[in-house]
Amino acid sequence: MRKRFSLMLVIMLMLVTVLAACAGGQTAEPTPGETPTPPAETPETPAEDATQNDGLFEATDLSLNPPTATERKDTLIVGVTSPKGVFNPLFQDSAYDDMVNIILFDFFQTMNGDGTYSLHLADSIDVSEDGLKYTFKLKPGVTYTDGTPVTVKDFYFSLKVLHDKSYDGPSDALSYKIKGGQDYYDGKASEISGVTIVDENTVEVEVTEVTALTKDFLGSVPFLPEAYYGKDYKQGNVESVKALNDKPLGSGQYIMKSFQPGQQVIFEANENYFAGAPKIKNVIYKSTTDETKLAMLNTGEIDMDMVTVNEDNIEELQSYGFLNINVFPTNGYGYVGINHEKEKFKDPAVRQALVYGLNRAEIVEAVYGKFADVINIPQSKQSWAYTDEGIEAYAFDTEKAKSLLDEAGWTVGADGIREKDGEKFEIDFSGTAENPVVDAILPIMTANYQDLGIKLNAEKLDFNAILDKTDKGDFDMFFMAWGLTPDPDGTVYTTGGAQNRVKYSNEAYDALMKQGKKELNQEKRKEIYAQAYQELNKDIPDILMYQRRDAWAVNGRVTGLEITPYKDFTYSLYQAELAQ
Repeated sequence: MRKRFSLMLVIMLMLVTVLAACAGGQTAEPTPGETPTPPAETPETPAEDATQNDGLFEATDLSLNPPTATERKDTLIVGVTSPKGVFNPLFQDSAYDDMVNIILFDFFQTMNGDGTYSLHLADSIDVSEDGLKYTFKLKPGVTYTDGTPVTVKDFYFSLKVLHDKSYDGPSDALSYKIKGGQDYYDGKASEISGVTIVDENTVEVEVTEVTALTKDFLGSVPFLPEAYYGKDYKQGNVESVKALNDKPLGSGQYIMKSFQPGQQVIFEANENYFAGAPKIKNVIYKSTTDETKLAMLNTGEIDMDMVTVNEDNIEELQSYGFLNINVFPTNGYGYVGINHEKEKFKDPAVRQALVYGLNRAEIVEAVYGKFADVINIPQSKQSWAYTDEGIEAYAFDTEKAKSLLDEAGWTVGADGIREKDGEKFEIDFSGTAENPVVDAILPIMTANYQDLGIKLNAEKLDFNAILDKTDKGDFDMFFMAWGLTPDPDGTVYTTGGAQNRVKYSNEAYDALMKQGKKELNQEKRKEIYAQAYQELNKDIPDILMYQRRDAWAVNGRVTGLEITPYKDFTYSLYQAELAQ
């Protein structure tokens, strides 16, 4: 067997589904229609061997299923990286909190496997001919898990929180230009004038500008019961709403019963769920790491988990016999973040040198082999917006990197370390602990940058600790990953963007993103985003590393889940079943 590094998933999903939509992130053009039909298991094409890049590696012998799993008749255990505990979709800042929130809260629309949207809580969504008015009709009879009715007033409450001046979550609701939204933000009005409550099940939202994403944004605003979350809310202060982040109340598939940080989250089925009571009564999210998850799958301690895709892992998981292994292209990318508020990183030539001087191909090969590719734009190759035209590949070139640093005024000192204006060129790098992809990056980056005359100081922390450091701006570089939604719009690199952790700013890029958001023709949008990617490729906001494959290993006794590059298992969890 080829021995390779494996990877603990560190995807951020601030761009995933609801969070992305609320934040002005990537969302898909919606597909009008009725209530979604039950999902089929995916992918449909079986894989033949471990060298394939995609497919379903099917279980071969369910009789090998360990008693630890088969004796659980009404409980599904899912392995996950430990959530941070922000159990409110308005404020969540990681994919792992999103995995909790998707099954606790509901929205007018839901995600389909192909990245489009279908009606969910909405009976209908009507858009005026000029694209400036959106009318949402809520399904009748929906209730929260405490038995109180769901009304469109709760949707409006969420919009108020998103437009509150004190709101500090990842959303960029103002960018959708809801009439009166700016006045509410500025405290000049106590209501958002563009929102009209027609009756308890009907709401109209008027905007002042047409965008390609407005319907998706509105359709993905979560329903938070105003009677619960808004009882102490005063305009200008959202702290009372955030105070309930660890006591969530929604209308979703499941009810959260307990949360033990770093250990597990326990859920119980919502028997009154509007789309049908979940078929599995109990669900547990159990915290795992890259070092533990395969063994826990093998013993039946967990029923499913996302695992690193490489030949060794696929072969080992297949050898267990009772697992279905779903392998598909990741709708996301890994990257090394750069703090643009640090003086040493402000020169684009320096940032280019850091990319040329890092052997990204060697790192990607060491971790994934053929299951990942080096990337040079922050977009999935599966996206309609992807381009490689006019894109510099930044192939590993130490001499070119040295030349760029020389031109930027960083000269090599007597100790071999470059310096400029009395500052030594040292980089503090943060990566997640027990993450072999970081283990692969560190020795290569250390050696490569030493050759350039740059000293690397590395530390390993847990995922949430790195989030805290980036929130405070207390970093030089960090390794992480972004999960994407199908639309290329987003705030990751826009000036002052809600998801812009690295404080990057580029006026030309900002202008192109605004233009792309307002353009309704997809082919024209594609041309605009190609220019935006070319601008990023030249200016280097981050060191882009790879797009890889994802893999979910699922015990063969679990059926009914739909998992695709765009749709997480959480959306179909209520339809899953355990074979008895």
